[in-house]
Amino acid sequence: MILSDVDILRRLEDGDLAIEPIDDLDQQVQPASVDLRLGERFLEFQRANIPCIHPASADEVGEYVTETFVEEGEEFVLHPGDFVLGTTKERVAIPDDLVAHVEGRSSLGRLAIVVHATAGLADPGYEGQITLELSNLGTAPVALSPGMRVSQLTFTELTTPADRPYGEERGSKYQNQDGPQASRIGSDPEFDDDDDADAGESGGAGEA
Repeated sequence: MILSDVDILRRLEDGDLAIEPIDDLDQQVQPASVDLRLGERFLEFQRANIPCIHPASADEVGEYVTETFVEEGEEFVLHPGDFVLGTTKERVAIPDDLVAHVEGRSSLGRLAIVVHATAGLADPGYEGQITLELSNLGTAPVALSPGMRVSQLTFTELTTPADRPYGEERGSKYQNQDGPQASRIGSDPEFDDDDDADAGESGGAGEA
């Protein structure tokens, strides 16, 4: 079951679903979604510094990105073909009986801006800001302003609450993230030399 605006407002009032800060409920709560705003921090990817990225090497991943801070009222220009990591201004906390889906806004999609490549899911139990995978698929640069509504969340109710929700207890690597986070795929168990690693300890798709 997908939550309607009535369901979303009830869950927000009850406090088991949290989205903060919401400055304007009437504007941000849509018929079956909640609009989220663009944050002020971006991770930009550098070109040609290394021949390739090895996912298991945290040093290589770190060398490949630089952080840029853009204050509200200023602009981040996303050029054609560029890919950057952004973040939502809002922090979310998803209860164990819901899964949230990160979607783009139609108005930005019509400018060829997409907000996620694959990380479109926030697992039950996920808490933190949401990293946005921003790409410009068009032919003209587009100016993005922190504070603008850039994405939306829809919510699906599970038939039963998750028995092992996303979180620190299972070692979920993006729990409580603050700002955009670069890939931590190197901590996945398939890259771990320890044969006893628990394949479930890296968490689910809460890296949205």
